[in-house]
Amino acid sequence: MMFSYRLVRLIESHADALAAGLEERVQDNPQIMHFRTIPAHELRERVYEIYRHLGEWLLGKNELDIENRYREIGSRRARQKVPLSEVIQAIVLTKENLWEFLKSEAVMDRAVEIMGELELLQMLEMFFDRAIYYAAVGYEEELGQAPRGESVLRAV
Repeated sequence: MMFSYRLVRLIESHADALAAGLEERVQDNPQIMHFRTIPAHELRERVYEIYRHLGEWLLGKNELDIENRYREIGSRRARQKVPLSEVIQAIVLTKENLWEFLKSEAVMDRAVEIMGELELLQMLEMFFDRAIYYAAVGYEEELGQAPRGESVLRAV
């Protein structure tokens, strides 16, 4: 637990740099082009809030707090006409940005062993994150091809 606490504090203390790094990634990523229409300060503030208060989000917030926060974000992005796949990809990039930071800051006694375990977990997460992203892209493509009046959501 001490290791986790130290990493959370490290992330929180570098929240501004992490938010700036994510802002650059968003601008450079062709998979989330609609995010370029959102004011840069809005995205940066939302991401900064997550990174700066990570310990609170992980330890102090419950499922309902997270649900409320991300439903509100999802609703705002829908009003801004950002496709669902891009909302999902932005969340994935937020997590990948954090992973890259942790990998670059890893200075521990057993760094090689721990980093090997973290890399495996990261690879698994990245696989499933991408699966989510591309499933959403396929879903959106299907909606675009479905005849009017026909429900795409038959039996899920």
